[in-house]
Amino acid sequence: MTVRYLVLVMRTQAFDDAVVAPHLAFLDDLRARGLLEMTGGFSDRSGGAYVLGGLDGLEAAKATVAADPIARGGASVLTVHEWNTR
Repeated sequence: MTVRYLVLVMRTQAFDDAVVAPHLAFLDDLRARGLLEMTGGFSDRSGGAYVLGGLDGLEAAKATVAADPIARGGASVLTVHEWNTR
């Protein structure tokens, strides 16, 4: 069983399109570091999700996600779930 981290990203009423570019740059950096496996937005534009791997535990995943610009500005609420995939 492989442990991955599912990150749900749900927009708040404070969402501002200005956070999209920094958020995408953050995701690009995670991908370049081999930590981001998959990402995408929901078709209803309520938010999106991404899947992290290669991290040393849930706390490391939460610390990584806390640096996401989309969360730091309150534009979205991010929740991290340890996801046992097969």
